[in-house]
Amino acid sequence: MEKLKGLILSGGAGTRLRPITHTSAKQLVPVANKPVLFYGIEALVAAGVGEIGIIIAPETGAEIEAAVGDGSRFGAAITFIGQDEPKGLAHAVLTAEDYLGSDPFVMYLGDNLLRDGITELVQAFRSSEPDAMILLTSVLHPEHYGVAELDGDRIVRLIEKPVDPPSDLALVGVYMFTSKVFAAAKAIQPSPRGELEITDTIQRMVDDGLRVDSHRVKGWWKDTGQLADMLEANRLVLEEGSRRIDGELIDSTVEGRVVVEPGAVLERTTVRGPAVIGAGARITNSYIGPYTAVGEDVVIEASEVEHSILLAGCEVRDLPSRLEASLLGREVKLARSDRLPKTLRMIVGDRSEITLA
Repeated sequence: MEKLKGLILSGGAGTRLRPITHTSAKQLVPVANKPVLFYGIEALVAAGVGEIGIIIAPETGAEIEAAVGDGSRFGAAITFIGQDEPKGLAHAVLTAEDYLGSDPFVMYLGDNLLRDGITELVQAFRSSEPDAMILLTSVLHPEHYGVAELDGDRIVRLIEKPVDPPSDLALVGVYMFTSKVFAAAKAIQPSPRGELEITDTIQRMVDDGLRVDSHRVKGWWKDTGQLADMLEANRLVLEEGSRRIDGELIDSTVEGRVVVEPGAVLERTTVRGPAVIGAGARITNSYIGPYTAVGEDVVIEASEVEHSILLAGCEVRDLPSRLEASLLGREVKLARSDRLPKTLRMIVGDRSEITLA
């Protein structure tokens, strides 16, 4: 098989992660202190894909370009492709047609995480040379996903969110295509939600007699589009981390798989891993529990934090109870005041969710 290119879709609005995504691209929200998008780029490069196009939206494109750069830091050549409005995954494919040309390609959704990467998938695609290959995984509630009906490894039918699923195999956000996908995408009609669906495109390829194979995910897969999934992905990545202490510990205890980045200072603090403490963070008189990712330059004083993600520049001070299962955006300030009368004072963005317990 000739040269293989990569196509990462990073143009979605991230409505399910608002208000974080009102001010930042959802693909740049970090898991274990690394933007989700970077995991996808690294997976492609590890699989031998060195030319990568990234679909971007007008609202977040500049931020993604600034974060990713030209790709040299990843060992790739990256081209950014603008998509004026999100009209579906198949529309994104057609938007990238000039970039992809006649080359086969891997399409990777920019907010997905795969534990074992895509190297096996790419090898299978190269060796068997189907017209398309999709990635599948068993799920508990297939009625919430696009579901595949198989004959061996061949795709017979794809059904979007079926009432009566023919299998428990859901489509994962990684696909392999030859250039034959373009004709199929041009032949379909928009779905009831007004988008050109990739499932309809693949079904059209099947109906046209093209060969569409499947490949099973062996490790975990996460779509990080919602808070619960983001926290779960953070947990899974941290679970497989290592221990490295490059920051300064002053009368502090660090237990288990914990990374403390250079410039971080922990004073009279206990950290129980797995956890990561970003560069320049300052944590005093506090407890950091398992599955917590503390971003760069975060300040935590006299507080307990567990199973949470704190983005760069947050300040958490004097909390009366433990903060857990939470995602704090950049430069959020969370503190308790001893002034009377006791009240709650907040500035809260659109579609925020706050639980007081």
